[in-house]
Amino acid sequence: MYNAKQQDQYLKVKVETASPGELTLLLYQEMVKSLLKAKHLFAQQQFEEMNRFIYKARDIINELTITLNMEHAIARELYDLYMFYQRHLTDFMIQRNEQLLDDVLEFSKEMVETWKEALLIVRKSGQHVTV
Repeated sequence: MYNAKQQDQYLKVKVETASPGELTLLLYQEMVKSLLKAKHLFAQQQFEEMNRFIYKARDIINELTITLNMEHAIARELYDLYMFYQRHLTDFMIQRNEQLLDDVLEFSKEMVETWKEALLIVRKSGQHVTV
């Protein structure tokens, strides 16, 4: 079993050697983890700790937003989606409406699957992905 230092080192190497598409997938995967943890903490009414994971998810959305290449049409659509889900997380922190959190979690899970499929296609074609 890995200890925390080994896990951090593994993640560092993984990030440093990842393609832009793989980095995007890693961000979405990390967002899913953060939102699942927040959901668990919400159920336990540990709101202060829950907020840390919501802020982490918001930071990930911010990172995804700033990496968009606005020369591509899909980037504008993704930007709008990111802002929509960013508002959902803010509203969730205020209203404590779990459906808002579930919506962002579902979106994140769908994006993980989408990026996995895209990377598989890219690997087979020998090209690269940019958004």
